[in-house]
Amino acid sequence: MSEEKGENVAIKRQYETLEDLPGIGPSTAQKLKELGFHTVESLAMATVRELEPAGISEKKALAIISAARSSIGISFIRADELLKMRQSVLRLTTGSKALDKLLDGGLETQTITEFYGEYGSGKSQICHQLCVNVQLPPERGGLNGAALYIDTENTFRTERIVQMAKHLGLDPQAVVKNIIYAEAYTSDHQMFLLENADEIVKQNNIKLIIIDSLTAHFRSEYIGREMLASRQQRLNKHMHRLIRLARAFNAVAVVTNQVMAKPDVFFGDAIHPIGGHIVGHTSHTRVYLRRASHGPVRVARLVSSPYLPEGEEIFKITENGIEDISEEEKAKSSGR
Repeated sequence: MSEEKGENVAIKRQYETLEDLPGIGPSTAQKLKELGFHTVESLAMATVRELEPAGISEKKALAIISAARSSIGISFIRADELLKMRQSVLRLTTGSKALDKLLDGGLETQTITEFYGEYGSGKSQICHQLCVNVQLPPERGGLNGAALYIDTENTFRTERIVQMAKHLGLDPQAVVKNIIYAEAYTSDHQMFLLENADEIVKQNNIKLIIIDSLTAHFRSEYIGREMLASRQQRLNKHMHRLIRLARAFNAVAVVTNQVMAKPDVFFGDAIHPIGGHIVGHTSHTRVYLRRASHGPVRVARLVSSPYLPEGEEIFKITENGIEDISEEEKAKSSGR
């Protein structure tokens, strides 16, 4: 087993850039980059069909993808080996012990966490907090990394980042410098940004990728039932690109989502996230946020997870950011 590991390390060192891969010359590498594949990691997650526009034959595409995958160790493994690999999964704190407890220690790398809720429920506030927290050292719940923030509703505010950074005793200028920001103006632009993010993620040690919000542009541009299938196909492609990046670079992926009301629902919650089954199945962890009866208190409900039970916790949003609430505040929020 140790010899195999040694071989894998050697292969990984051999393929540092696209040009290092067998069968890729400068011209092919340039075509692949134009398609959004700038790194060996992103190419390892590609499909043969995605390489067709570069003029690469199916046989050659298979060989290239296989070589890229071998360099980052994608293969069939036993479940006990998978258990060891799961130890490489890291967790990012939300800033609230209660919310972290709900998520079994924080947000996982290599997966997508979705926060959905109505306007003012705290989705973007959590995203801002995570951008700061990811820069903390591991002993404080961070990942010693940077953040990539794709903003579709013009909700990102550097002033808020500065407030949160100061509260955590971090240098605000250094924190702001470690957030790579892009505003997406259309759904096509949103997809383009993510499809060309792999090199940015690798060069800047990005450990958190945020799309806030995932569905805003898709919802406004694809109107009517006749557009639904097309919208869902593009959303599916977009989210799969996101999970590939998260897995290739061991990063946390976060999306926020808008909601809609279903007036025909008589029992249970009539509020549902946009995106249907496509978003529901691709998001590994879904958290529903809502306001409590008053003030800064918010309720977070874990709706679905691959292994965690459903549950609820409360937290608050203050000038300092995401925080836990006192027992007295808990009593007030629950109406006691």
